[in-house]
Amino acid sequence: MTHSSNVRGIIYMVLAGLSFVSCDSFLKLMLADVPPLQSLVLRGVSATVWCFALLVVMRQLKDLPKLLEFWTFMRTLAEVVAVSAFILGLAKVPLADITAIYQVAPLFVLAGASLMWGEHVGPVRWVLIGLGLAGALLVAQPGSASASPYALLGFVTAVAAALRDLLSRKAPADIPGFVVAFGVIIAVMVASFVNNQLFEGWAPVPARTWAYSIGSGFFVMLGHYFVFSSFRHATARAVAPFYYCSTLAAAVYGAVFFGEWLNTLAVAGMVLIIACGLGVLAFERKNSPIRGPESFEGL
Repeated sequence: MTHSSNVRGIIYMVLAGLSFVSCDSFLKLMLADVPPLQSLVLRGVSATVWCFALLVVMRQLKDLPKLLEFWTFMRTLAEVVAVSAFILGLAKVPLADITAIYQVAPLFVLAGASLMWGEHVGPVRWVLIGLGLAGALLVAQPGSASASPYALLGFVTAVAAALRDLLSRKAPADIPGFVVAFGVIIAVMVASFVNNQLFEGWAPVPARTWAYSIGSGFFVMLGHYFVFSSFRHATARAVAPFYYCSTLAAAVYGAVFFGEWLNTLAVAGMVLIIACGLGVLAFERKNSPIRGPESFEGL
């Protein structure tokens, strides 16, 4: 892929990270009133309305049957596994620990891209993503709970999320990104509802929680669109290090909106993540072929 295509994919990944962190911020507010799985159901209801309205406006409802195509269906299934494993792990392992374990996902993406697509990763990219992982761990600062058997669910989350992203390139070339997002939203919502009924039970929903779900649903829709588009337009080796932008954004959001101020190690981790991102951009610019502007048709 060309340099301009990789840069576009990187921009999509950064936007995906910002969208998911915005979604999670609203989700955090919802968790003050309802259990975790129920919050995912409420988010799913709002996201379904947002996405369906968008598909109507964009006249893409006719493309919904493409969700049943094998690779698209498998990608959706991988997302359901990733979300379910993360939520189940969160019930037994502190957030910082399972989040830190999840940070190995980009390593699985690079390994998978090398095995599945024959992408040449090279030592420089491995070093950059390794430094990005170190920065993410400095921000998350996991404790001894990472040694818990339930921490394995963090690895399941990472593997499933990596598989989801790798399968993005296998999806039909003509399937719109928001159609893919719609399929994922429905699947995660249904899985969350079933698990809620099995393990949590339904709690009364205050009006403010519905209001938070509107924001959470909007941003999760954008997040799914951007992450799918990222791997459709760029090589995995270019995009993978920018997974850590979500860690960076989460730290900033936590400080600004929730008063969760960072210590010195976390700030050092943020600087390391930014430096690695700039290093990837510089390396891609130097080593990727550069062509003229590409068409944005069909995004």
